[in-house]
Amino acid sequence: MRVVIAEDSVLLREGLTRLLTDLGHEVVAKVGDGEALVETVGKLAAEGALPDVVVADVRMPPTHTDEGVRAAVRLRGDHPGLGVLVLSQYVEEQYATELLAGSSRGVGYLLKDRVAEVREFVDAVVRVAGGGTALDPEVVQQLLGRSRQQDVLANLTPREREVLGLMAEGRTNSAIAKALVVSDGAVEKHISNIFLKLGLSPSDGDHRRVLAVLTYLRS
Repeated sequence: MRVVIAEDSVLLREGLTRLLTDLGHEVVAKVGDGEALVETVGKLAAEGALPDVVVADVRMPPTHTDEGVRAAVRLRGDHPGLGVLVLSQYVEEQYATELLAGSSRGVGYLLKDRVAEVREFVDAVVRVAGGGTALDPEVVQQLLGRSRQQDVLANLTPREREVLGLMAEGRTNSAIAKALVVSDGAVEKHISNIFLKLGLSPSDGDHRRVLAVLTYLRS
């Protein structure tokens, strides 16, 4: 996996680099601001060496507000095949919504605390690089909470909401079954019901797993 890291904290930037390289991945570039991130990825793409995934902080210089997420959104538009995983100190719903509002393939939003859980973090980076989704449980909780207020998921049962939340975290059916202590068949039934209630057709393929969580963004 080829990775570009965008983080203004030198300590965290080097820590992420060490963590990923120790597990056999290649960090092809490290930058400290959003402008440099867009420029670096653009140069790599022009050379035919587009990375698999970008890991970027939401807040970076010069204003330390939304430079990182703005760069991430731009990169997703310029390079549709590029995975983008953003890290945030805490859940910023506006930024999560903006990042997830377009195509939900190859996108992730994690809290920085999650980096300490090394295996989970690296698994999330790999999943996003492969076109999957990785959403922090706290992000999922807030997004689903907002969607409940808008009654988008009003027809789902409490158990279906639980399954939907675990799906949004990127868990497989088997992992969901283990977490809820139910059979794989029960999970498959819940997921089918979720798709049906949210009007997601089979033609959407595996992408329905993410669309089920993000439906409210398009309402």
